[in-house]
Amino acid sequence: MAPFLLQLVVLGAALAAAVLILISFVAFITAVKMPHLHQHEDEKFFLNAKGQKETLPSIWDLPTKQLSIVVPSYNEEKRLPAMMDETLGYLEKRQKQDPAFTYEVIVVDDGSKDQTSKVAFKYCQKYGSDKVRVITLVKNRGKGGAIRMGVFSSRGKNILMADADGATKFPDTEKLEKGLNDLQPWPDYMAIACGSRAHLEKESIAQRSYFRTLLMYGFHFLVWFLCVKGIRDTQCGFKLFTREAASRIFSSLHIERWAFDVELLYIAQFFKIPIAEVAVNWTEIEGSKLVPFWSWLQMGKDLLFIRLRYLTGAWRLEHTKKKN
Repeated sequence: MAPFLLQLVVLGAALAAAVLILISFVAFITAVKMPHLHQHEDEKFFLNAKGQKETLPSIWDLPTKQLSIVVPSYNEEKRLPAMMDETLGYLEKRQKQDPAFTYEVIVVDDGSKDQTSKVAFKYCQKYGSDKVRVITLVKNRGKGGAIRMGVFSSRGKNILMADADGATKFPDTEKLEKGLNDLQPWPDYMAIACGSRAHLEKESIAQRSYFRTLLMYGFHFLVWFLCVKGIRDTQCGFKLFTREAASRIFSSLHIERWAFDVELLYIAQFFKIPIAEVAVNWTEIEGSKLVPFWSWLQMGKDLLFIRLRYLTGAWRLEHTKKKN
């Protein structure tokens, strides 16, 4: 009996090794060697408040604003107004209290099929195109791709990514700013502050099904095991970057859909960019684009492929700063 069990163990190990080799091979040959940075001609411009085309700036220009907020939006005509009202209300109040504070909000319409761009453009008309800009992508790139397009067109010394659903209360930006400042001195002026919902985990588990809780823990384990250590909540869509950190990370980003947060933190840890995880207020808003089982499955595959592609050399990170 013992020799038979030993044979089964050896066979199982051999099969597992063969499967891993096969998956690694598939990950390698399907990898895109360099991130897609291509802009369609229509994506190089934005409309000013008068409806006239103006050329978008570049992340490689010197900053002219204190804060840029990049809002990726896909079919968000219903949820976007509440978020924009809260965001711009806070920013305008802050600017009145401190006239030296300057900002811009960049709404990136990720190939929406509804009226997202028109809804966002009304805020451009109300506040002016120096404060609110709308970038309309020709085709859907995914959340990570949309954020990258906004980051590359930003003017801020610091750059914040914020979800269009308004799940995170915008005044918590000041918490992220404090978290960022507490990391000083920044190596090469690079640092990141990540909003975190980890402190709300016990409450959220009580409201979830056992199956979704199992998926959540499985995902957290894969993130820790394969890619990112020390960050409890990688997926919160509320992250603040110094301009230098944003340009370095988003120039190296390959993943454009749901698991892009994990890759950007993987890249940050590779470059030894300091990261602060900051607890923020968060409320679940109806209308999420995530389909629980299939989205988690896709993210699990992406996590495995991220790790394998970097391990096999299909993707490489260079220590020298590359410009777009």
